[in-house]
Amino acid sequence: MPATVHHDPLGVEFVFPDGQRLTCPLGGTEDDALAAELACGLPGLVHPLGQVAAPRTAKRYVRDLRKLVTGLTALGLSGGLGTVTSPMLVRHWLASSPSHVMGSRWLLLSVADATGVIPQPVVHSITGRLVKKVPKSTPIQPYTEGEWRRLLEALRSVVAQAWSAHREARNLAAAGCHPADGGLSRENVAWLLVREGPLSAEEFGVLTGCSPANKWAAVHVRQLKDALYPTSITLAAHRLLFAAYCGVVPDGIADLGLGDVSWAGESTVLLDYVKKRRGKESSTLTDRAVRLLERWLDLTSLLRAKAPDDLREELWLRTRRRRKTSEHPRVFLIDRIEMNSRRQWAQWQLVHLTGVQGDDGNALPIDSRRVRTTYLNQLSRGGWTGATTIDPNHTPAVEGDHYLSALTPAQREAVEQIVEDGQADILRKAETPMVLTDEETARFAADLPQQARRLGVAAGALAALLGGERDVFTASCKDQLAGLHGPKGKPCPARPWVCLLCPLALFMPRHVPNLLRLRAFFSRQFRLMTTAEFMAVFGPYADRLEREVLPRFPDALLETAAGEVAHTDAEIPLRPEESTEPEEDR
Repeated sequence: MPATVHHDPLGVEFVFPDGQRLTCPLGGTEDDALAAELACGLPGLVHPLGQVAAPRTAKRYVRDLRKLVTGLTALGLSGGLGTVTSPMLVRHWLASSPSHVMGSRWLLLSVADATGVIPQPVVHSITGRLVKKVPKSTPIQPYTEGEWRRLLEALRSVVAQAWSAHREARNLAAAGCHPADGGLSRENVAWLLVREGPLSAEEFGVLTGCSPANKWAAVHVRQLKDALYPTSITLAAHRLLFAAYCGVVPDGIADLGLGDVSWAGESTVLLDYVKKRRGKESSTLTDRAVRLLERWLDLTSLLRAKAPDDLREELWLRTRRRRKTSEHPRVFLIDRIEMNSRRQWAQWQLVHLTGVQGDDGNALPIDSRRVRTTYLNQLSRGGWTGATTIDPNHTPAVEGDHYLSALTPAQREAVEQIVEDGQADILRKAETPMVLTDEETARFAADLPQQARRLGVAAGALAALLGGERDVFTASCKDQLAGLHGPKGKPCPARPWVCLLCPLALFMPRHVPNLLRLRAFFSRQFRLMTTAEFMAVFGPYADRLEREVLPRFPDALLETAAGEVAHTDAEIPLRPEESTEPEEDR
C-alpha cells in the first residue's frame, strides 16, 4: 500500500515512488475519532492511486487534515463525518485559505470513496462549485536569449578555470615532495595536499612545522586546496551547466549517484534519476553532457578517494569548512549539498564571482527551474521532437493554459484562423459526395452545347477537352490566358508551382514530366537555401507534390517520364532571381 493508517497510536505511514518513507502522527487533535475517519482518505491520495508523490505534499495534506478537524470541531461537529452538513463545510472554507479549501476537498472526496460515510448530498456539494479558487500559479519564464548566452558563457568559464587549475595542481604535486624535506614550494604544498586530503593552513603548519603566521603558506595552501578539491561554487557551476546540457529536473540532478550513470559504450550514457512527483525516469545524455560528466568525475577523483565510504557513490561532492570538534578533528568536511539554502548560497556566490547580468543590468538570479524551462524552450524552438507537448510532464491542457494564454493580438488571430481552417476541412470532408443519376447525366449532356456557348468554348476546344488533349481548368481561370493573377488575354504571371496548392487543379498523366521537373527544381533550391528559407518559400508546394500528387501515378509512368527530365532551369519558366545555375551557365 502507498500509505498505511495506524490506530495505536494514530498516525499514517507513506511510501513514495522513489522509495522514501514518511510517518506522520495524527493524534492530539480536538477529536481523534474524527481525525481517524479523515485519515482513511489519505491512502487514496498517494501515488499510484492519487497525485501525492513527495513528502512535502503529503505533509500538506496532513496539515489540512488537522486544520479540518479543528475547524469542524469548533463549528459543533461531534458525531463524526456521518453528521457533517454542507453549510458547516462552507462556513469552515470561507474562513480558510484557497489552498486549504482545495486540499480538504480532495481529502473528503477520498474519504467518501473509501468509506462512504459522508452523506451523498454533502458529497455533491463538495464536488460542486468551489467556495474559493486557488489562484493560478505564474509559469516559470525562461531566460532571454541574451541572459541564456551570458549564463552559459559564465558557467563554462568557471568550469574551464577549475579544470585548468586542477591539472596544474596535479602536475605540481607530481614534481613535489614532503615540505619537511624539500622546503616550502607550490610543488611540495600540492604533494602534501594530494596525500593528506583538504587541509587548512593551521593543519598544514602542524604537519610541516610551518609557522601559522606564514602568509605565503596560508595563501598557497588555500589556492591549491580549492584547485585539487572542488568547492561549493565549483560544484554549483558544474551542476547548473549539466542541467543546461541535459534538461533533467533539478531534484533529479541533486540526488544522482554513480550507480545512476550507465555507460553504453565510450560516449553514450543512460542517466537514471527520480523526479519527485513522477517517480523513476531515465534519459540519454547529449554529447556535451557526457563530456562534462567525464570531466567532473576526473575533477572529483581525489576528493572521492578521501571521502567517507557512505559518500563515495554520490555524484556531487564538495569540501566545506566547519568548526573542529572532538568527533570531527579536521577543518574541512567532504559532503554533498543537502539544504536548499546552501545551494542558493553557492549559486549567489557564483553570480557575484562571474558578474553575469540580466537584461536589466542587475545581477542575474540563477534558478535551477528556469534553467530547465529555458532548455525545453530552446529544444522546442529547434524543431519538432515528436512530442505533442514541450514538457513531457504536462498535459496539452496545462501547456495551453501556460503558454498559449498570453498571446499577442496577431498571434491570437493566427491561432483562430488555424482553428477555422481545421473546422472547414472537417465540414468539407463530411459532405456527401455528389453522384449523378442517369437522368442527371442525360440532362447534363443535353445542356452541354448551351453551356459551352455561354462560356465561349468553341467546338474544337470542346472536343479537345472531352478527348483529354487539352488541360481542364475547373476554377475561374479556365485556361492559361484567363488567370486570376494577371490581365485577361495575357499569360498567367503566377509561378509554375502555385497551381500545386489549387484545390481545383487537375493533374493528368501527360503532366508528369513537368511535375518531375518541378521536383528537380525544388531539390536544387533545397541545396542552395537553408531549411527555414526553403520551408517558408517552397515547403508547402514540395510537400503536396511529394505526398499527394506524384504517389497517385503508377511507378512505370514515373520511370518513363523521369527520362524526359534534364535537370536544368531551362525546362521551367523562371525569373532571373529564381535560377539555381551560375550566371555563366545560363
